[in-house]
Order: sequence, then C-alpha cells, then structure tokens
Amino acid sequence: MTAHHPVDSLLMKHSYDQVRRLSETLASPYSEADQTVQSMPDASPLKWHLAHTTWFFETFILKPMVSNYKVFNPKYEYLFNSYYNSVGSQFPRSNRGLITRPGKEEVLEYRGYVDAAMHSVLEERSDRLDRRLVQLLELGLAHEQQHQELMVTDIQHAMSFNPLYPKVTDNPKVFEAPAELGWVSVAEGLYEVGNANEAFCFDNETPRHKVYLHSFRAADRLVTNSEYIRFIKAGGYQDPLLWLSEGWAWKSEHQIEAPLYWQQSEGEWQAYSLAGLQALDPNAPVRHVSYFEANAYAQWANARLLTEFEWEVLASSHPEIVDQYDPAVLATKPAQANAKDIQLFNQLWQWTASQYLPYPGFEVQEGAVGEYNGKFMSNQFVLRGGSFVTPPSHVRTTYRNFFPATTRWQFTGIRIARND
Repeated sequence: MTAHHPVDSLLMKHSYDQVRRLSETLASPYSEADQTVQSMPDASPLKWHLAHTTWFFETFILKPMVSNYKVFNPKYEYLFNSYYNSVGSQFPRSNRGLITRPGKEEVLEYRGYVDAAMHSVLEERSDRLDRRLVQLLELGLAHEQQHQELMVTDIQHAMSFNPLYPKVTDNPKVFEAPAELGWVSVAEGLYEVGNANEAFCFDNETPRHKVYLHSFRAADRLVTNSEYIRFIKAGGYQDPLLWLSEGWAWKSEHQIEAPLYWQQSEGEWQAYSLAGLQALDPNAPVRHVSYFEANAYAQWANARLLTEFEWEVLASSHPEIVDQYDPAVLATKPAQANAKDIQLFNQLWQWTASQYLPYPGFEVQEGAVGEYNGKFMSNQFVLRGGSFVTPPSHVRTTYRNFFPATTRWQFTGIRIARND
C-alpha cells in the first residue's frame, strides 16, 4: 500500500470526490428497503457499504490525524467496522440486514459530514501531503472501489430471490467471444512477478520476486456460455472424476447443476442479472461459477487453470494487451477491443489454480491497516483480471483478488490453459 510518487493535492481531491460520488450513484436506483436487505452472510446491504467506506476514512485518517475532529456518531464505530479487531468489536456480519436505522438519508448525511472534513484536511495540507496521509488516502479510495463492485454483486444476489426478477439497468457491454478458441504460448523461463511499488498497490502484491515457469499455452478468451452448456449436457455435473473431492461434496450437498442465476424454461437456459431475467447469450463468457466448477470444466476440456503467476506473465508478456486496458493509456487513447484481442481485463475475474499465499518476503503493515490483506491468507484462491463492474482504474496486472473456492455471486469466469 505504498506510494513513492509525488501527489498533487488537487488531483487527490478530485480522485476522492470522483470515487465517493460513484458509490452514491450506484446506490441511487434502490429504495430504502433495497438498501437494507441482506441475502446471505457473505453479502452486505448497500447502505452498510456506503457507511462502512465512510467509517474507513473517519477511523484511519480523521480521528488520528485531526486533533479537533468530532465523530459523527460514536456508535458507528461498532456498527460499521467490518473485521478490524485491533480497532474494536464489530456488529455481527450475518446480521447487517437488521440495521434498519440509520436510514439511507442519514447514511448520506454521514458521508457528507466526513467528506467535508476530508476536504478540509486536503485543503489545509495542500502544500504538505505527507507520505503517510497519501498512503491512507490511496488505500481508502482503493478500498471503496472494492466495495463498489461488492455493492453490485451483493444487490444482484438479493434481487435474484425476487420472483419479479427486477430490472434495474440495461445489459452491460461484455465482449463476445470469437467463434474459435485460440491459444497464446509463453516460453519456459525465469520471470519477475509482483508489484515494484512504482505506484499504489496493495501489500499482497509485493514484494516483486522471481518465479520459474514451464512453457504453457493459455486460451485467448474466456469460456463461453455455449461451451459450458456442452459441459452440462455431457454430464459434467454428474461425473465425480472431474471434480475435486471437496467440490463434489459441496456440489452434491447444495444440488448444484448449473452456474448461479441460471434456470431453464421450456428447455432453454435463462439467467438473471440486474438487467432482468433474459435468455442466455451463447457467445458471452460464462459467469458466476465457483473455483470447483471452473476446475471441473477445465478437466473436462482436457485442460487446466492457469496459475496466478502464469496469468501475470501472460499479461506482462503482451504489453499491447495491457496497454489496451491500462488506465494511464486509456486516458490518452480509447481501447480498440475486437474479436482478435486476448481478453484479459475487465470482463470477468478469472479463477487461477493458486492458493492465496504471501509472496516471499511479504511483511504485514504496521497498525490496524495491517489487517487488510494478510489475515485472509488461508483457504482462498486467487483471481485475476477484474470484471466489467470493476472500476477501470482499479485494475492492474499485479492485482490479486481472492475468494473461497465456493464463491459464485462475484463476477467470476474461466480461462483454460494447457502445458505446451
């Protein structure tokens, strides 16, 4: 979470306002009831996301750095603390949907109160944005961007239980796959991976280090709905030889026979999204699959999943692909995405075969922010690439997302690979 580059205070204030406004824009189509509902323990109410991201700035910047700062409501420290045990106890995560008060208007008032205080900090210190303040600002904004994606995935999960299948938005533009699957080769060798701290990154992306890879071939696009339907029709969910033991037990216990949000009507597949219940697009990438499903599909296709380092080297070995989605490049020229491009970024998070573990030499950050990433390095798999609801400026080649193997409510997809 380190920044070693000069920071312009006006630019930082602009970034702060831009990120904060987007969160409120994402929540604006939803009613008070919509913003309060919680459909499972892994998801949180929209209203809670709006308050928690505000609590983050209040807790880690305003309270310790502003001597005369008065908290908006002392009880919010308990209500909106997510998992920071060193800060204090937390309201039970599975009960967040019971927080009917404060209402959404009071949450917006809380956001405005903290935003005004943050503006004062940035204005008063415009000529002396010290390194620690910049680190925490950038971390807070990246943290809110993570929650912006969670806001979309969490409310979609909640809406999916409504038999009216509410439509909130139009279909997002997700790149369609070319007719034929192509392959990109990466040579055997010693490669460097990880972030070199040239700009903001999370601590779990560091330190940069060397890995040795055998030659491999990676699919130039993600697995499509039509390809996944062939897997289903071939009995993929009924063949235990394709599944990891834990995955087979999980699938059997929950009677899973298709990706999340899929259902059949008169023999045709449909899927729910915030665009409503619609016929499945056969050419779109299959999404909302678990690691276990992704791994089973790869086995069925006589392939495997990439490791996270193979994915990163694949991206790094093709700078023209990275440039196409890199925010710094997009600021000067538009992306030229077409069927011939390797689809790596901002489509779906791609499951890798890598357990979420610390890099060699990884050190937990000092203080409460040290609980941000390191404490979760257990029983999780790494995903790469970002999804179509990931803020574009939040995606980079070294970014490591992570979730348990059964996760499906996130925008997850499949890229296969083969030994060369």
